[in-house]
Amino acid sequence: MKNFVQQGENLTLPAPYAVNSGDGALIGSIFGVASTKAAIGEDTSFVREGVFTLPKPGAQAWAVGVKVYWDNAAKNVTTTSAGNTLIGAAAGAVGNGAGETSGKVLLTGQVA
Repeated sequence: MKNFVQQGENLTLPAPYAVNSGDGALIGSIFGVASTKAAIGEDTSFVREGVFTLPKPGAQAWAVGVKVYWDNAAKNVTTTSAGNTLIGAAAGAVGNGAGETSGKVLLTGQVA
């Protein structure tokens, strides 16, 4: 097909803010995990599909399969939908508490 450009699982996009490898980022309506460190505005590869361990509020417990959202102000994943962007679902259960600040997230590659 002559109009095909690429698969779309990985996209090279300008970083909306400084990111390190493994950081989540919301670029317009596209959410991805940075493959490399990049300064604001610098092009880097963002992965849009797969399972990643990402930061979450310690006060939240997650059940497997619960919808999760990107909180762009806090730069973490939350179960709170209001004002946040749906990015996928919890791929593992995780409790709440001071030491429970990351969770496994299945990114679906959807666009908000």
